[in-house]
Amino acid sequence: MKWIRKIAGMQSSILGINERNLGFIYPNNARKNYKYADDKYLTKNILHSHQIACPLTYAMIDAIGKIEQAWQATCEWNELVIKPSKGAGGKGIMILKKKNDQWFSQSKPVSEQDIFTHIANIIFGIYSFGDSDVALIEEYIRPHDIFYQIFPEGVPDIRVILLKGVPLMGMLRMPTSRSDGKANLHQGGLGIGIDMKTGRLKEAYDGEKHITCHPDTKHPITGLTLPHWDEIIRMSLKAAMKFPLHYLGVDLVIDQRKGPMVMELNVRPGLGIQLANREGLKDAIYRAKQENLLN
Repeated sequence: MKWIRKIAGMQSSILGINERNLGFIYPNNARKNYKYADDKYLTKNILHSHQIACPLTYAMIDAIGKIEQAWQATCEWNELVIKPSKGAGGKGIMILKKKNDQWFSQSKPVSEQDIFTHIANIIFGIYSFGDSDVALIEEYIRPHDIFYQIFPEGVPDIRVILLKGVPLMGMLRMPTSRSDGKANLHQGGLGIGIDMKTGRLKEAYDGEKHITCHPDTKHPITGLTLPHWDEIIRMSLKAAMKFPLHYLGVDLVIDQRKGPMVMELNVRPGLGIQLANREGLKDAIYRAKQENLLN
């Protein structure tokens, strides 16, 4: 809500919720196609079919009776991510790391029974607005060293908002101790604006004010340049072209071994990206039209 109140008090170049919905989401995205972004399993199937890099899926669990067998087939890895296929806002994501045959989540030990219960809750729809869901067990992303230097916990991601195949605005979402290692803004993560031409990081917005350093490590943020930026833009464009959605957010990560990967799509990308960039989406759209990139 802080983001919404802040946006409401800014100049007319800021795109508001109603205008975003009525002017961009509804005209550009048929309701029947929302599922391709809302269901991560469907998203990944399309990404795989078009050879667009994304985290590997080790298991898909759609029934309680399949939990133990799927777990035994995947627990050979020492790092895993469990998430709901239809979850939103980072809810229901469990990051697991194994040390000396003991599993840990957010540095706290967890038993196999704890893990099975979490998977069952995903299937029951606890994190998906009460609808039954599918639990995904995925490859763990090891963030690029530039992110580890800024804050060594969690997995930062990059959101690129596109309209009709034109990248309008980008933002790096960075975890903090307040966000419990999650990158989501409403959970306390940072929104960091990105220069779309160079990949250079602008100031970070912490939900209340703009800052130039990470609040926990005090590591400088402003002025750093994201690695693989040209590839990130190309990958976001390719992903947007393969889905029947013409206004969307493409969320990407940078793995230290594999480079950029598409994590998921968002058919209702949030408005906080404007605060992170100190610029309204209306201005970005106007600029794209002036450059003859949009009709």
